[in-house]
Amino acid sequence: MQQRHLNRRQYFAELANTSRDFYLDFLRPLMTLEEGTRILEIGCGEGGNLLPFAEKGCKVTGIDISEWRIHQARTFFESCGRTGLFVCKDFLKTVAPSDEAERYDVILMHDVIEHIAPEQKLQFLSHAKQFLRQGGVVFVGFPAWQMPFGGHQQIVKGLVSKLPYVHLLPDVVYRGLIRLSGNPQSSTNELLDIKRCRMTVEHFEELAAATGFHIAKRTLWLVNPHYKQKFGLRPRNLWQWAGRLQYVRNFYTTSAFYLLKRS
Repeated sequence: MQQRHLNRRQYFAELANTSRDFYLDFLRPLMTLEEGTRILEIGCGEGGNLLPFAEKGCKVTGIDISEWRIHQARTFFESCGRTGLFVCKDFLKTVAPSDEAERYDVILMHDVIEHIAPEQKLQFLSHAKQFLRQGGVVFVGFPAWQMPFGGHQQIVKGLVSKLPYVHLLPDVVYRGLIRLSGNPQSSTNELLDIKRCRMTVEHFEELAAATGFHIAKRTLWLVNPHYKQKFGLRPRNLWQWAGRLQYVRNFYTTSAFYLLKRS
């Protein structure tokens, strides 16, 4: 387990830096961010992704199912002298605004869709669409399942956290390696749940089309932008030829960025 997963203030700052360096620019061709622009992040965690938007004067709202993460978001935002609304709630149980003025110009879902149960993914995206203003955009980012650490095994401890592609092993072998690395049953359950909820480039694009979105912009990353903060690596796009190879591209896509608009 990396230190950043224990030091949540450090994690908050690193997320804010990645958002400031990359997410704002990724949105810029399709969305002007200015004072009063309404931003919603679903699965906001500690709120780091939202900080650069608040710095621009945007009106930011974060929703997360974890009460502790919401408490941290409020605390960290206050320490930065910024204002944001943070709500602890299951997003699928959150009532969508009926008034267009209460909907959002930008909806962020970064490292979220790969944690949603397979049977709920379509409902999840459809529900998010109800929160989006006409002309608004949804920014979705996720690691392709088959990439070296697509199983999020780095969040646990021991040898298994350092082994690339280990999450692709059969469940019985993977479960044994997690336990042999000294992890509790809760960690085993979490990683196996992530394996069940996996997301690939192909499946996400099918979901987007099925929910009435069109892909306005897509970038597949060979070196995830967040690796600049985590490891000091320079982010790099996946080679264009590799990005056209269905299924194979998932083994090299450490992060996929999408901007979705209503069809």
